[in-house]
Amino acid sequence: MAEPSWQELLRLRLAERNTKETAFAPIIEQYRRLAQQTKLLKERNATLLRAVGTVKSNTSNSTVIVPSATDDNPVRAAYLSSLESQISSLRDELATVYKTQGQNAQRLLSMNETLREKEELSRIDSEHLRNLRDEIAVLKRKVAQHAELMAEKDRALEVLHDEISTLQLELGQIEERNQTLTKDNAKLLQRWIDAKQAEANKMNEANEFYENMRSRHQAVLSWRDGPGEPGAPSGPSNVSGNGEGNGDIRSTTTKDGTPSPATKTGDLTPNG
Repeated sequence: MAEPSWQELLRLRLAERNTKETAFAPIIEQYRRLAQQTKLLKERNATLLRAVGTVKSNTSNSTVIVPSATDDNPVRAAYLSSLESQISSLRDELATVYKTQGQNAQRLLSMNETLREKEELSRIDSEHLRNLRDEIAVLKRKVAQHAELMAEKDRALEVLHDEISTLQLELGQIEERNQTLTKDNAKLLQRWIDAKQAEANKMNEANEFYENMRSRHQAVLSWRDGPGEPGAPSGPSNVSGNGEGNGDIRSTTTKDGTPSPATKTGDLTPNG
């Protein structure tokens, strides 16, 4: 979650202040050490001057003081105290240096640890980046393959569209042909029905003619067998001596003596 703008601004201002304040910290530390050393030197000089003054005052008197073995020389004492103060200051500085060195060593260790972590993170990021690049390369190859496959499918689709168009044209032609054949079949069927109807009509006419001629033939036979009988027809007959009429119809008799249906002498076509 992002920090508010005023908090970010305050943090930046504090960081700038800390940077400005710590910019001259080494110079200030050096001046502090120089001031401390100057103070120590001034104190040592003052002690030495006091010791020299004491020696001068002793030599100006008429009485000469011979220092014993147990008495300390004031100059030596002042010098020793100055050296001790210097040693103390140097020890303090050495302790400070050791402390700073320890802090620097600790900081160096932490920085090395941080550097190692950063290097590990960098290695992980590099490995991840390499894997991502490999994945990108694989995906690019897949995209290229898909593009080629889609292009091939588009070409196949165009071919199928062309075939479908051709088949639709052929289907339309076949449907037109079927409609034409259906109409032709209907016409042929109607013609065949008309022809059969005409044949039936002709057969009916032939049957009627046959019945008429048969009745006439029976009348002629009756007239020939009994000419004196009343009610016999007189006058010429249109039946020949063989019992056949002048028409095209012939009658035959079967073995049991019954007449068979008349047959027409003319040839009939299948259409009548």
